[in-house]
Amino acid sequence: MIEWGEQHLAIQTAFRRFVEQEIIPKRDDLEHGDLPPYEVLRKMFATFGLREMAEMRFAKDLERAEAPEKPEGEKKEGSKMAGEMLAMQMIPTIELSRVSPGMVTALGVSVGLTAGTIMSRGTRAQKERWAKDLLTLDKIGAWAITEPGSGSDAFGSMRASAKRDGDGYILNGNKTFITNGPYANTTVFICKLDEGNDPKDRKVLSFVLERGMPGFEQSKPLRKMGMHASPTGELFLSDVRVERDRLLGESEERSYRTGAKDTFKAERTGVVGMALGIVEECLRVSVDYAKTRVQFGRPIGEFQLIQLKLAKMEVARMNIQNLAFRIIELASAGKSMSFAEASAGKLYCAQAAMEVALEAVQLFGGNGYMAEYRVEQLARDAKVLQIYGGTDEIQISQIARALTG
Repeated sequence: MIEWGEQHLAIQTAFRRFVEQEIIPKRDDLEHGDLPPYEVLRKMFATFGLREMAEMRFAKDLERAEAPEKPEGEKKEGSKMAGEMLAMQMIPTIELSRVSPGMVTALGVSVGLTAGTIMSRGTRAQKERWAKDLLTLDKIGAWAITEPGSGSDAFGSMRASAKRDGDGYILNGNKTFITNGPYANTTVFICKLDEGNDPKDRKVLSFVLERGMPGFEQSKPLRKMGMHASPTGELFLSDVRVERDRLLGESEERSYRTGAKDTFKAERTGVVGMALGIVEECLRVSVDYAKTRVQFGRPIGEFQLIQLKLAKMEVARMNIQNLAFRIIELASAGKSMSFAEASAGKLYCAQAAMEVALEAVQLFGGNGYMAEYRVEQLARDAKVLQIYGGTDEIQISQIARALTG
């Protein structure tokens, strides 16, 4: 894939119109007024038929999971469809990220991480019980792994525990920085099985919790630097008793560690579309400003230092867009990036988005520091791309480890 096709551009135009009509008028409330993004996202699902598409995809995924192996020709055709579907998913990510990247995070964690974990690890009954409502946005999901003392060492420092209790389990622990945590109806809670053994040797299991369960507390939204349209909170579990049917897969034999790389890879790959949206918007408003802002009797776009900033922004945009096209092409070929490639892509895109956003603030001068001109919001929102899904430092270690063996 070397460029967006006519169908892609038509979808892009439609999403831009929706953003202009439904999101931009609410941007201040989303950014500063504590308006949760979920009703706007549900309206987006209804407007573009995404809810119905999610229902159909859910049904097909259930069939695929239980169907016999397909011939090679049918596999290739399915891969082409997967690539096209990925392209259609990336366009809304890009368009939303131009205005409110936080909405993408809220949506991605609910539909991608939470529902995706249940779909990949759950039994058919669990998928039907929880995943379908998450995929359609009828319910909101949270994926809880990070703890106050863990951060990048998510598994090594994990203290949240599950202890067997008859046919069920007793869960305890705290989680923090949990996207959708304050409002989630359904939460995938990741913890260690406490059998009295050394914590570093314990199995990592995942359970599905629901809002209002005894002993399960969800905090109010935390105040944070950016991504204000993505509610983030803390979770507190105090002797929460669950039956075995809430253990994903209903088996202790499949540790969550085994699928963690796939989850992190998907999360890191998703940063590409978000970074592209941020960079495209920073470039667009910077070009407009450079043409109209007059200093020393000339538009500032005529000065070479301003031209250098714009040129660097365009280089970053081209590189990130080409990376997005590569991800789509790989999916069309039935492939995906390696873990190291996904880490490299996230590292570059996160750093590029942050650099471009800061250059935009600098280009706008004093106006760039004011909320009215919006580049300060994009700079605040871009920063977290270097932190969640693995910090820049973690990406570097993953890339180096792959290179050195």
